[in-house]
Amino acid sequence: MKLRIVLAFCLCVAFGNAQDSTQIKSYVGQAINDIRAFVKIPNDALEHADINLNLTWLTKEFNARGFNSSILPTEGESLFFASLPMEDSKPTILFYMHFDGQSVDPPKWDQPNPYEVVLKSPDGDGWKNESFEDLNENINYDWRLFGRSTSDDKGPIVMFLAAIDLLKENGQEFPYNIKIILDSEEEKSSKPLPKAVKEYRELLEADFLVINDGPVHVSEKPTIVYGCRGITTLSLTTYGPIKPQHSGHYGNYAPNPGFQLAQVLATMKDADGKVIIDGYYDGITLDENALSVLKSVPDDAATINSNLAIKTPEKVGSFYQEALQYPSLNIRGLGSGWIGKKARTIVPATATAEIDLRLVPESDGTRLKGLVKKHIQKQGFYIMDTIPSKKERLAHDKIMTIKEGSVTDAFRTDLNNPYGEFIVNTLKTKFGEDVVQIRIMGGTVPISPFINELKIPAFIVPMVNPDNNQHSPNENLKIGQIAYGIKVFYGILSAKM
Repeated sequence: MKLRIVLAFCLCVAFGNAQDSTQIKSYVGQAINDIRAFVKIPNDALEHADINLNLTWLTKEFNARGFNSSILPTEGESLFFASLPMEDSKPTILFYMHFDGQSVDPPKWDQPNPYEVVLKSPDGDGWKNESFEDLNENINYDWRLFGRSTSDDKGPIVMFLAAIDLLKENGQEFPYNIKIILDSEEEKSSKPLPKAVKEYRELLEADFLVINDGPVHVSEKPTIVYGCRGITTLSLTTYGPIKPQHSGHYGNYAPNPGFQLAQVLATMKDADGKVIIDGYYDGITLDENALSVLKSVPDDAATINSNLAIKTPEKVGSFYQEALQYPSLNIRGLGSGWIGKKARTIVPATATAEIDLRLVPESDGTRLKGLVKKHIQKQGFYIMDTIPSKKERLAHDKIMTIKEGSVTDAFRTDLNNPYGEFIVNTLKTKFGEDVVQIRIMGGTVPISPFINELKIPAFIVPMVNPDNNQHSPNENLKIGQIAYGIKVFYGILSAKM
């Protein structure tokens, strides 16, 4: 008798899972159509007309699902806001995503138009084009959609809409008030966001914030991220002769700005890659609990090194996740004179290094930039924020022009936050496996304005495949991740704390 009961239970679970899988698959099919329609609207963050067309599409789609939507003007492009009718007795979730995209360089894409989604299947080490009609009979979760913003970030927006549709079809009650804010300038640093969050503070009030941007962990397991690094930049320019000069006539006489710049850059890090500028890592400590979480992330050093084609990583941390807990100092671009076939036998007039500093919550971007400038002064440079005049050149041996970028702050939510525990438990229940918990990720999402102004905890719950090529040619979204995203949103929006 007991055996019959167990078998009956197993059959019910199997039938329920199969039914759930079939239902999800039907919504994945609709989501693919919606992604194609959404991606077809160009969304270059630098094009005002593109942003307006996307706002129109978003308004139509959210209003059709019962949301109250608003276009929120800012000092730059407008934000998109939507919410379902509010109930005072319920806690409120605020979701953040963005709908703008990186510019495209069509000749570098393996398709005629990056805004026309192409369906492809794995073919050895490459990809084979498929017909969308083939999805009518069977949706293959290993196939991919190729197009700008399929993964970053239009795909997740459509997954959210599909989950809302599925929840309503199932008659599922929402235990939470639901708000969503969609950024229009994420790909160009979201400069208007801090002031806009302050202006629309009452509209955006919530109990916690969920950010759906970026890829899941490379293991493709369910992932939650408790923070992200911030960023700021410096542009450093050194000077030689006022115009490029013949290296035969003036080599050994006119100071070479390339060597000056190389020498000062070399004083900023040791041979192991650690920043040796006084005070750069001040305030950062990792206790046993933090180290335990960092070590629990299923990274494989050999795989990472192989993918990067490097023998030995830098020694800022003893392993990859630990390295992300410290601010970085990176040369992102370096130039002087001409190179390659255009190289000339000259002493260059200038040399420039573009620097980015990735920040952690313990490091203030303005303070770190000040430490870098102070360090450069110690190397004997006269620092300016403009191009030096001839009089200034004649008055100083070594001059450097430094231009500073704006600061986007880092954020990190406590690992024991109850809303974080709720998300972890929801993902674990939904997918039946341990959740990868990342203390802080390497990339930057402009979330600090929400945390600073609204005083709420924030969590990144990424949706897309780790090899999605975001920002690059051939950006893509694995169809299986659409199913994953719908399940994630469904779980979060239906589970009670």
